[in-house]
Amino acid sequence: MYTDLLTKIKNAQQAEKEKLKVPYNKMDSFIADILVKEGYIESASKKGRLPKRILDIKLKYQDGKGVINGVKFVSKPSRRIYAGYHDLRAVKQGYGSGLISTSKGIMTIAEARKAKLGGELLFQIW
Repeated sequence: MYTDLLTKIKNAQQAEKEKLKVPYNKMDSFIADILVKEGYIESASKKGRLPKRILDIKLKYQDGKGVINGVKFVSKPSRRIYAGYHDLRAVKQGYGSGLISTSKGIMTIAEARKAKLGGELLFQIW
């Protein structure tokens, strides 16, 4: 689940690790690719064969500090939060990113607003 992935990335950055290995699944892979594109992690690659497939993540640092300062999980298993495209707002006044699960896949809030798509708000990262 993406909550476990993001918590592991954040903790590894605070411990100043260079790389991180997590079990592979498709949703985590899509989220890692978006985080690479947004500049929060340096790279993410799938390694291994089927029963022991892993996601190898290289963390990104700027001036000796981790790029990720905080993560807020909006939807939780106990309470799902949905929003239409007109309700989507910038995270931290444009300094952060938010991810949303739409009918066209997982995308950032800015991309969903351009495509006029709503969906389940997953998390915010800054």
